[in-house]
Amino acid sequence: MKHITCIFLRMSNHMPPDHAFTPVVTMIPGDGIGPEVVASAVTLVDAAGGRVSWEYADAGAEVFRRGIPSGVPEETIASIARTRVVLKGPLETPVGYGEKSANVTLRKLFETFANIRPVRELPGVPTPYSGRGIDLVVIRENVEDLYAGIEHMQTPDVAQCLKLISRLGCQRIARTALAFARSEGRTNVAVATKANIMKLTEGMLKSEFALAAADCPELDTWHVIIDNAAHQLVKAPEQFEVIVTTNMNGDILSDLTSALVGGLGFAPSANLGTEVAIFEAVHGSAPKYAGQDVANPCAVVLSAVMMLRHLEQFEAADALEQAVYRTLEDGIHTKDVKAGEPVGTAAFTEAVRARIGQASSIAPRQRQPLALPQISRSDARSEPGSRSKAGVDIFIESTDEPERIASRLQDATAGTPYHLKMVSCRGTVVWPSTGGSTGCIDHFRCRFVIADRHAWHQESVLDLLQRVGRIYRWMHVEKLEDIDGEPAYTKAQGEN
Repeated sequence: MKHITCIFLRMSNHMPPDHAFTPVVTMIPGDGIGPEVVASAVTLVDAAGGRVSWEYADAGAEVFRRGIPSGVPEETIASIARTRVVLKGPLETPVGYGEKSANVTLRKLFETFANIRPVRELPGVPTPYSGRGIDLVVIRENVEDLYAGIEHMQTPDVAQCLKLISRLGCQRIARTALAFARSEGRTNVAVATKANIMKLTEGMLKSEFALAAADCPELDTWHVIIDNAAHQLVKAPEQFEVIVTTNMNGDILSDLTSALVGGLGFAPSANLGTEVAIFEAVHGSAPKYAGQDVANPCAVVLSAVMMLRHLEQFEAADALEQAVYRTLEDGIHTKDVKAGEPVGTAAFTEAVRARIGQASSIAPRQRQPLALPQISRSDARSEPGSRSKAGVDIFIESTDEPERIASRLQDATAGTPYHLKMVSCRGTVVWPSTGGSTGCIDHFRCRFVIADRHAWHQESVLDLLQRVGRIYRWMHVEKLEDIDGEPAYTKAQGEN
């Protein structure tokens, strides 16, 4: 691997921290309960001595209603590009139709590739895990995987979503997790993947993490299968300190971990990139509670604590965090905590403000500025020693039985350098017969291999597609390659 440098992530890479300087932060109130909980955070940042000048910006539901498909107007993009730091409330996301998620748009637009989601046991918040000492962080790759949102209807009844995992993305998130552990004095870092099934995509994160971990011999690093990670988090969560994983897996695991310590009302997060940092609660907009003065502001307030640390205002961050902990420890909480009498959002905010300067039973962790890896596309690019073409996968739509599909394709491609090796449906071989009883739909992968690698060329592939296309509708094609003598593709279940 090429040399990897690190940068200290702060409000500006060109401006060192200056105690007389007041940074400008883009503040997006958000939808539903967003304006209430963001107002609480803004009030408490100011009360704790945070040096921040707030610049209002808009995104989410109201922007969608104005006919902007991304949910993010140009003026908000300009504000973020200028300030490079964002505190935002939750934004509504259309479900199952229409526009993209404005939350995901912001993360991807500014390449905030690392999502940091800490969870810890909180005083005064009883859970089945109270007393276990849970204190862990889920670090989630934030811009690729299935959340790239590249979907197609392959047939009227079969949808496809492309899972894109890059070496660049894996190297960045793996090294960020290791750097984060060092910055907080943590010693245990686990990478959680589904590499036992998705050997190329999830497997890439596993292998890149292992390479990065070799540079951190002082850390205890290990791999865990993602479903076992979920199992172990319920069974023995105290064994984890830092978990790094892919985008969708991280989204799921971090919601699980927040439930261990009291729920999403206590789940802050940071979206970090080398240029921009976005701080937000993990929870959604909860529109049915909007304007009722019942929302728990802790997730956004603790996100603001993370923002202050990002700005290297450590004293203000510790003061605000301790005030939140002390308020909870004193039995003051909103209605999502099932103990005693709850208070409203405004009363909880005032209680925290009144305790700024007081300590809780949880001592502040000693932290250093987080050094993010700065890895370019050229740094992460592999240069294979050899490449050779092994064949072609052609995906077709048909209601024929597999034996008829194979027979017709063999007749249609006779005389070409390609040989039909197998036909699969939903990843399982259905021709040649394996003796199983796999159910078929109208979507088949037809694998053609080539014996003479020198006979493979663009024109031969186009000829193959034309021959297949005369009898079946095809919608997708993948070239099969061997890289450095190893197949750069996987076999179907049951394929020999």
